[in-house]
Amino acid sequence: MQRKVAVLVGVYNGDRYLSEQLASLADQQFPNIDVWISDDGSIDDSIEKIQEAKLKWVKGRFEILAGPGEGFAENFRSLLVNEQIDGDYFAFCDQDDIWSPPKLSTAIDWLSGQPESTPALYCTRTRIVDDEGRHVGYSPRFLRPTSFRNAMVQSIAGGNTMVLNRSARELVAEASRRSGFVSHDWWCYLIVTGAGGVVRYAAEPQIDYRQHAGNLVGANGSIVSRLGRSSFLFRGGFAAWMERNISGLQACEDLLTPDARLVLGQVARLRGKPLPQRLWGLYRSGVYRQTLSGQIGLFLACALNRF
Repeated sequence: MQRKVAVLVGVYNGDRYLSEQLASLADQQFPNIDVWISDDGSIDDSIEKIQEAKLKWVKGRFEILAGPGEGFAENFRSLLVNEQIDGDYFAFCDQDDIWSPPKLSTAIDWLSGQPESTPALYCTRTRIVDDEGRHVGYSPRFLRPTSFRNAMVQSIAGGNTMVLNRSARELVAEASRRSGFVSHDWWCYLIVTGAGGVVRYAAEPQIDYRQHAGNLVGANGSIVSRLGRSSFLFRGGFAAWMERNISGLQACEDLLTPDARLVLGQVARLRGKPLPQRLWGLYRSGVYRQTLSGQIGLFLACALNRF
């Protein structure tokens, strides 16, 4: 039997760009694609655009679901845990991206070379485009290894670039039944690496990520983005994200390797300790971000109790 990929699409008031994105799904070189769209209560013309695309779809199933109405993270979580959704591979899709024709095929070529029993996740950089689809840059290129120690303090790729094998999806689905999360992309990176799976981060972009007012901060390495992230850190936003991730991971400790459990415990115990012990504990844990500036920011956050 031919392999099949299930594409999980989260939608909320996305009618401006949705038709272009769904057309890029139809143009994928990979032949067998089921589309599962969860609309989270759109009040624009999103449903009409989705229904138009469904009438033209010839690559597999095309299902439209009602989202939980609790924000993007819960919308994607509802797709992750949905037992109706089956496939050999699973990909996340945002409503305003544009996918290159070989996106799925490139990911699946790598994933198919991994043992079926090993959770495996493929992700990439992104091309950044503006509202009109004009190329304006790239997401940062990361060179350090992918690992749980990196995942503990950094999400390295957008969910819209990620493709999982069946083993990874089953693992992440089980974890997602136990806990919510900050974002599905960071959660997948945490759970797959924490359980001893493999993550391939590819430098060659396969999607256009649309940068607009709704997603400007964090989109790239520009000065505006860096200032936005610094402000978020000083307001305690990063600390809140860390707390949510740690709590979720603690609910899934039996899914983690002994080494991941050790690292999780080391990081979880940092809070409330005197400054020297916090910094020493962070160093001993071995957690790291992908760039020197990011690593400096990590220790600064720890020093300021914003970790």
